Amino acid sequence: MLKEIDMDTKIKFLQGFAHKLRIQILECIKEEEKTVSQIVKDLDGSQSSISQHISCLKGCGLIVGRQEGKYIYYSLSNQKVRDLLTMFDVVLEEVQNDVARCHNHII
Repeated sequence: MLKEIDMDTKIKFLQGFAHKLRIQILECIKEEEKTVSQIVKDLDGSQSSISQHISCLKGCGLIVGRQEGKYIYYSLSNQKVRDLLTMFDVVLEEVQNDVARCHNHII
């Protein structure tokens, strides 16, 4: 049985996914762990911005870091996060036309 989750906590969790760069970071490390430098290169982004969003994702428990020498390797925190990213794609495939026409949310 699932325990009841506070609505504000649920909203905070969902906001972790509510930024283009955070989704790109999650997708970038979905299949293999990477360092910030590798993520910056893959996403062609700025290191400071990516580091900021990594901190947010880590703070929300969506990713974890593993220290190896002077490098920190980031990966999804668990299989359920990976499954959730995959499920987003499955659901979006079915409703993408409606989402594209939606004027209630600003990107």
